Amino acid sequence: MTKIIGFVQVKGGAGRSTVSTNLAATLSKQSPTALIDCDIPQGTASSWYALRAANNKADGLMIATAADHKQMVEQVQTLSSRVDYIVLDAPPRIAEITRAMLMLCDLIVIPVGATAAELWATSDLLETIAEAQKSRPQLKYTLLWNKYRHVTKSAKELSQEVELEAPTLSTKLGFRVAYGDALSNGLSVTEWRDRKAKQELTDLTNEIIKTVSQP
Repeated sequence: MTKIIGFVQVKGGAGRSTVSTNLAATLSKQSPTALIDCDIPQGTASSWYALRAANNKADGLMIATAADHKQMVEQVQTLSSRVDYIVLDAPPRIAEITRAMLMLCDLIVIPVGATAAELWATSDLLETIAEAQKSRPQLKYTLLWNKYRHVTKSAKELSQEVELEAPTLSTKLGFRVAYGDALSNGLSVTEWRDRKAKQELTDLTNEIIKTVSQP
């Protein structure tokens, strides 16, 4: 059965598109995968894919776009019979398309930086997810620490400051130039030259596969 993974964060600049494109590319090396860009008209994921296709790197990965929740549902229904994974890149706001994702996804991943502003925004999003779980208790969600720097306060300390409690992936993605460089070339960091970034993304992919596959 196709697994649907949504990247959702209401705070702009948290890295939704960067992480979703990296995951989609890495998953596609193992299984047929589709990436649906729901952040239209910005379309970062679509632009990334166009570069990837131009460089003949798109094998195993399909792209689709959705400007609203109806189009997203239609794309999911169409692609589910053709791929093993569908990755959704949400817009940076709580809208109908975001709420629809909570009804469709097997796993919601919430990229968050170790700043109070991003954690405050995440706290609001978690309330929306809690409401969705009342009608769909099987919905899984998890935080992903992104752009993480060990010189700042620890994730645990920041979470406690804003009273943020949520399942959290053990893999953290560092604050690395490689992520932006790979994105601007239509690549994932597993195809780039930063070994630490490659290992982070490999670890993240394996952890997400394990999380989404658990009953």
